[in-house]
Amino acid sequence: MHHLVLLFILTYPSLLFGFPSVPFKSSKRWVVDSTGTNFTYIGVNWPGAADVMIPEGLQYASIRSIVSKIKSLKMNVIRLTFAIEMVDDIKDNGGDVTIQQAFSKALGSKGDAVYQQVLKSNPQFNASTTRLQVFDAVAAECANQGIYVHLDNHMSKGAWCCSTNDGNAWFGDTYFNADKWKRGLQYMAEHVSLTDFPLLQTKNWSNMISIGLRNEFRKPEKAGSSQAYNWQIWYSQMVAAADLVNAANPDILIFLSGLDFDTTLSPIPGASDLGGGKKFQRASFKYADKLVLELHNYQNSATSCDSMKSGLWNNGFKALDASAINQMPVVLTEFGYQQTDSSYNGVYASCLRKIVPEWDAGWTIWVLAGSYYIRSGTQDYEETWGLMNHKWTDWRSANAIKGLQEMIDASLG
Repeated sequence: MHHLVLLFILTYPSLLFGFPSVPFKSSKRWVVDSTGTNFTYIGVNWPGAADVMIPEGLQYASIRSIVSKIKSLKMNVIRLTFAIEMVDDIKDNGGDVTIQQAFSKALGSKGDAVYQQVLKSNPQFNASTTRLQVFDAVAAECANQGIYVHLDNHMSKGAWCCSTNDGNAWFGDTYFNADKWKRGLQYMAEHVSLTDFPLLQTKNWSNMISIGLRNEFRKPEKAGSSQAYNWQIWYSQMVAAADLVNAANPDILIFLSGLDFDTTLSPIPGASDLGGGKKFQRASFKYADKLVLELHNYQNSATSCDSMKSGLWNNGFKALDASAINQMPVVLTEFGYQQTDSSYNGVYASCLRKIVPEWDAGWTIWVLAGSYYIRSGTQDYEETWGLMNHKWTDWRSANAIKGLQEMIDASLG
């Protein structure tokens, strides 16, 4: 046992006694670390919620090399997405499946070849490695390189996100079982706080600072398949989930996303009526210092930065202001644009590069992935919005990365 502990210390020294300056909390409009220093999320989305249900890119590159590329930009966090289906398998279907099984199920006859590529790029894995163990490995390497993890529940059923007819849109939709969703969040919150080394006073994911309860609520196309699509239902379900997550892991921040593909949280800053006299009152939560708002924005065809700025502010960023009844941090957890043209210099990207750092708001760009194992039925799908190239060996566009670096530097400044 002592030899195992020593090996762990030598392998992951940064995991000892917790990651630097955690846990985090929210204080008015800021996220602050355990020393009281303001922290700004500056990061990238690393998808892991699609059909295979493991983080993308591992057939082409090692986890270490991918994290090193993120680190080279001076980013400090990844938004790592997962599907509830993975937890459903663990709870209801005899346990998590191996990554070998996951590739075979998602990719059919080509699954084994991709699995063998993953082993070649990541020889620490083997035939017994499960999907969740890959997530564990990503988190551990991020900690080793000084990067925090924000975990995001992206989908219930593992698949490409998002549309109004994908069965994952809203509570009660085809694949969106609200009880299993809450159970999945609770399971992951507990999982990241457990460790095989209790004597070291560390945690399984010592660099895990926050969790997003759900990505992009949206009104489902299928009539009659869901609970009413409104703020009242949003409130009751989100509060119930947040209560469970906080009880399971009181250290982590809880991100609340909005409606209409998470483009609006408009009733929240001013504590407006959500229906039935229900209002969101941050001060009423016993874990009020763990709550954060998140929004997405994909106004890629925007022609006016002023219009974008006022829209973002009114849709939720006004919670940053001291005049807000619910003054809270707001993080732009998704925005993005083509990496294959001059979009990085367009109105949309230039505007966000300016206003988000001006507001001292956190952000995570979509997306790291240069390709996907499979997306909407197409295997080895090319992601032209990906910061990485198709084979995850380098950046897709040096010019787009230069523009992004300006945003990073402004946010760090």
